[in-house]
Amino acid sequence: MRTALSIRFSCIFIGLLITGLNGCQYESKPKLRVEIQPFDDIPEAYLKSVHKALEKVVGPIHIRKPIPLPKTALNHHKKRYRADSMLKYLKQINNTSTFLIGLTASDISTTKNGIQDWGVMGLGYCPGSVCVASSYRLKNTNKAAQLFKVAIHELGHTQGLPHCKEKTCFMRDANGKNPTDEETAFCEACKKYLLKRGLKLN
Repeated sequence: MRTALSIRFSCIFIGLLITGLNGCQYESKPKLRVEIQPFDDIPEAYLKSVHKALEKVVGPIHIRKPIPLPKTALNHHKKRYRADSMLKYLKQINNTSTFLIGLTASDISTTKNGIQDWGVMGLGYCPGSVCVASSYRLKNTNKAAQLFKVAIHELGHTQGLPHCKEKTCFMRDANGKNPTDEETAFCEACKKYLLKRGLKLN
């Protein structure tokens, strides 16, 4: 004859087993927490447009209050801001659970191809938690749409994605030019990778 204690333990074990099975069966993909950090020089119209476009890809995104461009990143000789220094600054004001996209209208640069001050549209740690995108080198006719593509490109880098050879992929290497008008979406390989990382990708 079973005792009350043994029956109680059996019920607890069965309950834990069911809970564990349900947890495995219905476990959802982790959701990325993405925020936009506008610098105070970015036009409101660009900010709203990029925010709306990014939300279609990654879901709800919080916009932080605009902040001044970091003086420590300014290259006084060419009146550009060092993108790598901006990333360090964004990392300092960010937390480890959030992917932060900095948006600016100023000219930014980094060291590339042996050139100390190479102008770029954006830069992001790969992998990492921060990136920055600039509208300075984009076409005036559709600057907001292009800025979104730069931002989503740099966000892809934070997830560990390298440049892609597909000409229409958001992760295409600019190679010193502006190919954003030819970019339409993430290619299937990049999309598959980002879906595993938790991006919505509508």
